[in-house]
Amino acid sequence: MELTTLCTVLATLRVLPNKSQFFKYTSVSFSCEGNSSEWKVKRNTSKNTNEDCPNSPDRKTPYHFVIGDLYTSDTGVYWCESEAGRCSNSVNITVTGGSVILESPSVPVMEGESVTLICRNQTSTLSADFYKDGRLISSSSSGNITIHRVSKSDEGLYKCNISDGGQSPDSWLAVRAVHQESPAPPLVLVLLPVFGVCLALGSLMLLGLWRNHKGEDEADVDYTNVTVTQEGLPIRIRDADTASTYSTVRT
Repeated sequence: MELTTLCTVLATLRVLPNKSQFFKYTSVSFSCEGNSSEWKVKRNTSKNTNEDCPNSPDRKTPYHFVIGDLYTSDTGVYWCESEAGRCSNSVNITVTGGSVILESPSVPVMEGESVTLICRNQTSTLSADFYKDGRLISSSSSGNITIHRVSKSDEGLYKCNISDGGQSPDSWLAVRAVHQESPAPPLVLVLLPVFGVCLALGSLMLLGLWRNHKGEDEADVDYTNVTVTQEGLPIRIRDADTASTYSTVRT
C-alpha cells in the first residue's frame, strides 16, 4: 500500500520502535517532527482511506499517535499532514498474526550507512535464512545480518525464514542517495576567462585609439603650401627630308 497524495514534504514522521513489522498486540508510536502545532497523523488502511488518527491520550497533541494494541487491521501507510496541504514522509507498517517478523528500518537508510536486519519469532531470535527479491542472500545462526556501507543496489524486498518456525512478511528496504555538491572549479579556471575578456577589450580600445590618432595626423597636412613644378623636356624632331637632302649634296 502506498501514499498517493501530492503535497509539499516539510515534516518527518518518526516511528518508535523504528521498524516496519509488528506482532499483534504490541505497541507503536508515531510523532510528527516539524512545526508540531500544525500537524496530525493520518493513515490509509484496508478499512479506511485518508483517516485522521485519534489523538494521543492527553487529547492535546494530534501530532503524536500511540497504538497500544496493534491489530492486523492497523496495517497500512502512515504520514503527517497539515491543513495547509503540507505533509511528511510516509511509512508502511505491517501487523502480522504470524510467528515471525523481519525487523528492518521503517524509514530510508542513507547511502554509506550500515543496517541490521533481525529475524525474530514471538520470543527470541533463531537461526534464519534471509532473502532479497526472492533470492537467498544469507544464512545466519544468530538470526540477524548486517549490511555495511549500504548502496542503492541493496534496496529491495526482504524477508526471512526460520526453520520449523515460519516466514516473515515482505519488507521493503529503501536507500536514499547522498547528494554531493560539485567541487568548486580551480581558481585559474575562473580567472582565465575573465583575463581573456579583459585582454580582448583592451586590444579593442588600443585599436580605436590608434585609428583616431592616425586620422588626426592626416588632417594636419596643408595643401596651400605645395608648389607643383614641371620641367621642360627637350623636343626631338626628326626630319626625314633633311636627311635626304644632306645625302644628295654630298653626292
